[in-house]
This record gives sequence, C-alpha cells and structure tokens, in this order.
Amino acid sequence: MTANAQTSQPGSVTTVFAVTGMTCGHCEGAVSSEISELGGVSSVKAEAATGKVTVVSDTPLDEEAVRAAVDEAGYELVGKA
Repeated sequence: MTANAQTSQPGSVTTVFAVTGMTCGHCEGAVSSEISELGGVSSVKAEAATGKVTVVSDTPLDEEAVRAAVDEAGYELVGKA
C-alpha cells in the first residue's frame, strides 16, 4: 500500500487524485459521474476548490482507467494527490 492509498473500511481502498480544470459544482458532478462508473467504485467526492477527487473502491484502481474517465468528463488527471 502506498502513502496515497489508505484503507478506510475493511475491504475498501481510499485514493486521492489531483484533477485540473474543475471550477464549480457542475465540474465536480461530471468528474464524479464518470469515475463512479468504474468497476468497484463505491463513492467519489470531487472538490473543485482543491482539485482533489477522493475515490473509495473495493480494490486499488488502475490509474489509466481513472485518467480515461476524467478525460471523458473533460478534465485532466494529474496523478495521485
């Protein structure tokens, strides 16, 4: 387990990603919606003010899959925060 991924509940992993381009609630919703469609994701919280997206999933997510989802929403994944 890396410093960027921490277990929050038994059987779940919390990972924080940095995303650029989010400026409002609509942006947060678009990013959250796309990431929530990834398999194993149980919750997503995007914060435009910080550019951070917190994802809780059953297992660690493939960063390229998250990157593709963020790209589909029209934003850019910088990497793990």
